Order: sequence, then C-alpha cells, then structure tokens
Amino acid sequence: MNGKSKMAGLLLAFLAAMPVTAQEAADTAGYSKFRFGGYGEMVASFKDYGINRFQKDGVTKERRNTVAIPRFVLALDYKFTPKWILGAEIEFESGGTGVAYEIENSENGEYETEVEKGGEVALEQFHITRLIVPQFNVRAGHMIVPFGLTNTHHEPINFFGTVRPESETVMLPSTWHETGISLFGTFGGGHALFDYQAMVVAGLNANGFDRDTWIAGGKQGFFETDNFTSPGYVARIDYRGVKGLRTGVSFYYCNDAGANSDKSQTYAADGRIPVTMASWDGQYRNRYLTVRANVVYGHVGNTASVNSKNNKLPGASPYSRLLPVAKNALSYGAEIGFSLAGISGVKNMPVIYPFARYEYFNPQKSVASPATADRRLEVSKWSAGVNWYALPNLVVKADYSNRQIGTSNPFGSGRYNSENEVSIGIAYIGWFVRK
Repeated sequence: MNGKSKMAGLLLAFLAAMPVTAQEAADTAGYSKFRFGGYGEMVASFKDYGINRFQKDGVTKERRNTVAIPRFVLALDYKFTPKWILGAEIEFESGGTGVAYEIENSENGEYETEVEKGGEVALEQFHITRLIVPQFNVRAGHMIVPFGLTNTHHEPINFFGTVRPESETVMLPSTWHETGISLFGTFGGGHALFDYQAMVVAGLNANGFDRDTWIAGGKQGFFETDNFTSPGYVARIDYRGVKGLRTGVSFYYCNDAGANSDKSQTYAADGRIPVTMASWDGQYRNRYLTVRANVVYGHVGNTASVNSKNNKLPGASPYSRLLPVAKNALSYGAEIGFSLAGISGVKNMPVIYPFARYEYFNPQKSVASPATADRRLEVSKWSAGVNWYALPNLVVKADYSNRQIGTSNPFGSGRYNSENEVSIGIAYIGWFVRK
C-alpha cells in the first residue's frame, strides 16, 4: 500500500475508533501509565450581515470578517493503577478576558466582579475513574454531560463544518461539563452491544435562562462553588451492534432550577422550575460516506416566574436578562459527507469529504401567555463545504452557510433578512505522548 492510500486507511480506522466517554475510560490499552494530548481549532469567517438581528427587518446587510481560535484544549490521563485513572482537560477559549463574580453578602447580596486572569481558561474535565467490570464502572469529578450529539462528540474531528452544529450549541451549553458522579459501562455482545451512562451532577441555574439561548446560560460556573440544591440527572444509552452504526438517546432532568439560583429565595415563593429534555442522535459511517443526525426537545416549567424574576436581576449580575424564556425549545439537524477516495477507488487520492448539512433550531418554540415568541430566533440553516484530511488527525475545512430567519421550511425564505457566511478553518486532535 502506498503512502496516501495508507493515510486514507489510517483515517478511516482513526475515525471508526474515536472513543466516547464510556469506551475511552474502559480502554486500558494504548498506554501503560500516562498520555498527554488535546485538540484545537482555528476559524476565519467572511459575513454579509451585521451583529444585531433584533431590528424590524432583522440584520442589516454589512460586510465584515472575523477570525477566532474557538478552543485550544490540553488533555491528560494518568493511571495510578490499571483500575484507578485520573483524567483532566483544560480549555483555553477564544483568548478572552476572564472575570470572576462574587456575591458580597456584607453589602445586601450585591454582585461584584473581579478581573483575575487574562484569557478564558476553563477546567473542562477533572475526574477519577474506578474501572470494575465492563458492565459497571464509577467516575467522580468534573465531567462532560453526555446530552445530545455535540456534547458527547464535541471534538472538531467529529463534525464536518468549521463550527459546531448550531442546532444544539444555540440552546445547550457547549461543551457542557458539570461536577458529580457517573456510573457507566458496556453490556451485550455481537448485534446487541450497548453503552450506557447515568449521572448525578450540579443542576442548571434558572438565573441564566434567557430568550436567545434558552437554558444554555443556566450552566453554573461563574462562582467558586456550584449550587447542588437540585441536582441534574442525566442518562444516555447508545447502540453499537451494527458495523459503522452508533445511535443513542439521552435524557436530562432537574427538579427545580430555581433552587440553584444565586440567591436561594429568588423564585421560592412561586414554586418549582423543572427542566426536562430528551435527545436522539445517530451516526453511520462506511468507506464511502458518513451520515449524522440529531433531535433535541425540551421543556421548562413555570416560565412565568422565570420571566418575572429574571427581569429584575441587578445589572451587575452576569446574566443577559433577555426575555421571555420559552417553555419549549426544539432543534434538529443532519449532515452527510462523501469520501471521494472511497467512492472513486483511485489510489493516491487525497482524503476529501464534500458535505452538506441542514439544521433547524428554535429556542422559542412555545412561549407561555401573555408573552409571545420572537420569530427572529427561528432559524433554518443550510451549510455545504469540504473537509480535507491532510493527516488522519488534522483537517482543513471550508464551508458556506445560509440562515433563513423566521421559517421552519427548509427550502423557504424567512420573513427577515437572511444571513450568509463563508468560513475556512483548521483543526486537529491527538495524543502527543504515550507512556
């Protein structure tokens, strides 16, 4: 096999072997004591729309360009023994300015901010895993919440576009990581192979719910400690019994996101604020193509209380206060990419995947009366582009995307000005050191 044909084979093997949380933790092969690596991505975008969609006709037509390093992540695993494993990830995001928030109780509970670090740095994962048997293992610490397609498979090699799919990242925290405990394992065999995860983690905080991003801003982390008064319960199960296929469902439930508010009395008089979400996602891959799809639906109860109280949050608080918060949100999407090398069968051909993606997302699918939904948040988005895998773990991306604002029709025109952009990017993932 020549060099480039071998590269194509390595790429397919690498992609097929990309782990999920349960598999990776159960995998004691590949390194004996320590491994260090990570992933990163860079993106430049050329846009024809302004920054403010919330005008009479939507965005104004405006040519502008942006460049960003969305994330640079360093990861390590260390085996105390073959059964006790430390895992950690540190994420450097967007090169922003870090700000720490405090509630100064000696000053009537007022918010205060302190600039403490230059550059956004987040501890994305830090946990201890105890491997017991393939069917049952335990992990405790700060972990990825395996809800939805993008959080579970968030590395840049796992989606075709230059940016993560908006159908989930607009409405959900991304990457979503919380502190808690997890039980996970694999059971079955042959055509009945299943992975599962069950978690209890810090719940969402209703202070952060808003009009534009629904519950995404409810992820805790502004303060030195997270409120655990009402935990979040997460469950996920994946089926892998067919070669090349992975399909799974995930669930999230928090009994009272109001109980996790910065000040416990904020929503107390109005009753609970439950959050319930369900998701399905799947992927099929062979030598010719890769197909992915996902659906997310969620419900927030007692949004009248959320809207009333969030409207009165002080200006110094770290929340947007954009209202109303919807009681229901919906998103779905699908993408398909074709391997030119696999389809053509031509030797020495570069590993190139042309792709197309459609997404629909609406963080205001249903709003409780008397508030009304803002149709400028209902988006149908088409993307098309190409991924060139220069190396099995290094990809160069280019794509064009179009957002139709205010329509659920994939081929219809929105009632507001559309948004178009062309983007190019480069991303990598890998383990640099294994011992």
